[in-house]
Amino acid sequence: QVQLVESGGGLVQAGGSLRLSCAASGTIVLTRYMGWYRQAPGKQRELVATITVGGNTNYADSVKGRFTISSDNAKNTVYLQMNSLEPEDTAVYYCTFQTTNRGYWGPGTQVTVSS
Repeated sequence: QVQLVESGGGLVQAGGSLRLSCAASGTIVLTRYMGWYRQAPGKQRELVATITVGGNTNYADSVKGRFTISSDNAKNTVYLQMNSLEPEDTAVYYCTFQTTNRGYWGPGTQVTVSS
């Protein structure tokens, strides 16, 4: 059984940094990409960043130049380095592993940026 566990969320002042981690336990076959999404109160879940197993990355325009996604495929772990955080980044952040057959999601970790 596959489980994803996020860590690294918390409360930070505007301009600060946080690093999120997501570790997958169990066997995941044919991973296509991994990524981070977020959902703020009253808003829909939105893409933050994705990374393929080959290392190709994609970012939402709102985080380009501030966030960096990376992965350790051997450890089934994906990271999100978040710099220059803004109050608008406040949300629950979810990691995902997407395979050819299905997607796996973590329970989410809260990130709160104070002004």
